[in-house]
Formats: sequence, C-alpha cells, structure tokens
Amino acid sequence: MRILFVHNNFPGQYARIVRHLKGRRDIDMLSGSLASNKQPALIKGVGYTPHREARKDIHPALRYTETSVIRGQAVYTALMPIKAKGWNPDIILAHSGFGDGIFLKDLWPQAKYMPYFEWYYHTYGSDSSFLDGEAPKNPDTELKIRMKNTAILHDLAAMDWGQCPTEFQKNQFPPQFQDRISVLHDGVDTDYFSPDAEAAFSVGSLVFRKGDPVITYIARGMEPYRGFPQFMEAVAILQKIRPEVHVVIIGEDRVAYGAKRPDGKTYKEWALENLPLDENRLHFLGRQPLRALRDALRISAAHVYLTVPFVLSWSMMEAMSAGALIIGSDTDPVREIITDGENGLLVPFFEPETLAERLADVLTDQARYAPLRERARALMLERYDMKNLTRQYFNLIERVVKGPMGAS
Repeated sequence: MRILFVHNNFPGQYARIVRHLKGRRDIDMLSGSLASNKQPALIKGVGYTPHREARKDIHPALRYTETSVIRGQAVYTALMPIKAKGWNPDIILAHSGFGDGIFLKDLWPQAKYMPYFEWYYHTYGSDSSFLDGEAPKNPDTELKIRMKNTAILHDLAAMDWGQCPTEFQKNQFPPQFQDRISVLHDGVDTDYFSPDAEAAFSVGSLVFRKGDPVITYIARGMEPYRGFPQFMEAVAILQKIRPEVHVVIIGEDRVAYGAKRPDGKTYKEWALENLPLDENRLHFLGRQPLRALRDALRISAAHVYLTVPFVLSWSMMEAMSAGALIIGSDTDPVREIITDGENGLLVPFFEPETLAERLADVLTDQARYAPLRERARALMLERYDMKNLTRQYFNLIERVVKGPMGAS
C-alpha cells in the first residue's frame, strides 16, 4: 500500500501512525510539507513553497481562501514530478483547513482521500462568540468567518472518508457530512506520559517533587482562547490565599489562536503590569522539550487547562496520562473527557475566583484527590492509548482503501 501524508508541519497529527507503520515492507509512505518545515523527517518527503501570499487588495473575506488556493497549488505543483515518475498513492491523508490537499484528487483521481478534520468555523454558538458573547457581529466579521470554511468544504466534498479526533469537534461540521467522518483520536503515549512518584522538576536552583505546592499551566501561546487571562487572575488570588504556591507556566509569549491585544501588548505583559503577582513564585519557562513537560506534569499538584469551545489540546490528555490532577474549564471539549469529581475537576471558564478556591482546596489536601488522578490515568489507558488507536487507525485506512465505506 502506498500512502501519501500531506501536512504543512509534518508529521503533526500523523507522527504516531507513521511511526507505527515505518519499517513495514508492504507499506510505502511519502510526505508532503512546507519546505520551511523544521520538524525531523520521519519518512521521505517533498517540500512545497507557495509562490506568493494573498493579495492585500483582495476582498477581506477571500484572503484566507486565496491563501488556501495558493497553498494547494504549491502542493499540486511539487507532487506532479512524483506522479510523472509513476508513484501513485492508494490513499492520501491530508490535514484539512489550510488548502494543502484541496487539489490532490485532481492529481490522483483514483486515490482514496481521507482528510484529518479539526475544526469547522461558526459565527455563533462556538469559539468565535464565546469570549465576546452572542450579540450580533459586524457583517464583515460574519463573512470572514463563514468564508474560512471554503477549503474545508472542498475537502468535505472530495473526501472518500474523514477523520476527526473528538465527538465535540466532529459535531461542528455540517450534519450532511458527519456520517462519513470517523471519530478517532491520535492517541496518547501512555508509556512516556506515565506517573512517577520519584520524579523531580528543576526551575533554576529550585527542585520540585511530588507533593510540593506546584501548579502547572501549559499552552502553545498565552491567549484568551486557552483562558490565560482568567488563569493569571486566579493566580493573583491564589498567591494571597496560599503564598507558598509556585506556578509553572510553559508556553510562548504569543497568541497562537484568536486575536492579539489591540494595544500591541502580549497577555503576559498585561498580566504582569495589571495584576498583583508575586513574580518570585511565578515561573515563565517559555517553550520546553517534551521531557520537561512530562516531568512538570508528574510533580504537579494541579494542572490547569482552560479552553473556549475549540480544538482540544494534546497537553490536557498527556497530563491525565502522567497522573496530574486536571482542573479544567466547564466547556464542551473538556466535558467530553473529564467528569467533574470523577477523573478531574471542572470550573466555570469566566470565574477565576472559583478556580483559585479549587486550587487552594487541592493544595490543602493533595492525597484526597489521588483517586481522580488514578481514574484519569485509567481512562487514557482504556480509550486513548496510542498503541491501540494506531492499530485502529490503520484498520480504518485499510477499510477506506478497499471501500466503499458505510456510515460511521
């Protein structure tokens, strides 16, 4: 079987399945990714480079669409020589949303096409309206949000089958497509992200161990989409209640999802300037290697994960696998995995006072919450272990290649 993976930052979500299949003599894999991608190459690949950016004078609602078309054209052009040499995939797996795969069924009409779907945009009732309410938006904003789905709709129309990591994310897509999308998570490396009672985590000259009053927060960026302002407000309150607490924040001082502050400041700068924070016990570590993330989670008294109704982060599930106690936002993507009081704790997204109180309770008696940690780990082993899910993933690939598929 020949499999083509297309992802602008390959391997991305395909890392686990590629490692699972690598070395099999009956599987021939090829990747396509941006030529600027610096991720380690897992398999042979082809780089592509868009020949230009979207025009600045194009209709604002079409800028994202033009960017996607330019990206898709670059992928098509880069892969044409591969087809000319006689390499034809049985199935194409492409990360949907950026246009990378929208022309690949034109290049290889006989190949099966299974995009990886993360998100379908809505103006109301979803991430776009969660932070600023359901009040009517500017019509230009409505147009932009709707048109962001253009490349995704092309993938939905062209697909032989689709994949989505969670039920919540699948439910964002138009109902007429949902019965041809399988919910299959990428999986968690439960062997690597495992509890260790003897673990230690160093921050400068400080060494933290299990049982120490350490709160962790991990996100790609420091932004409202992941509740960073609310978290920092909770930290300011918590430091007054429990002045011995240390807070470890891993992530970059940028906005990965959503809009930047209109005043040009980062949300970290805003927090440090406007909140009464004890910076001696507040540790911003920036981007860290995977080992550091794991060790921080292993010693964490509580790991805070807040998100608007949006794509669920790997970090929350990795934290559960590592034995951390999750205090998460009471929002749909988190509720799919965590039941309050059963395998974690949930708090209202917009109530930093409640979050601070929960954190203080946990720090008062960490042992009381040991059963929640154990059940969180058990759930990851039972339903999200990558060894099981990669086998399911390849079974799905084989079924799609053989086709036709029935309802999911």
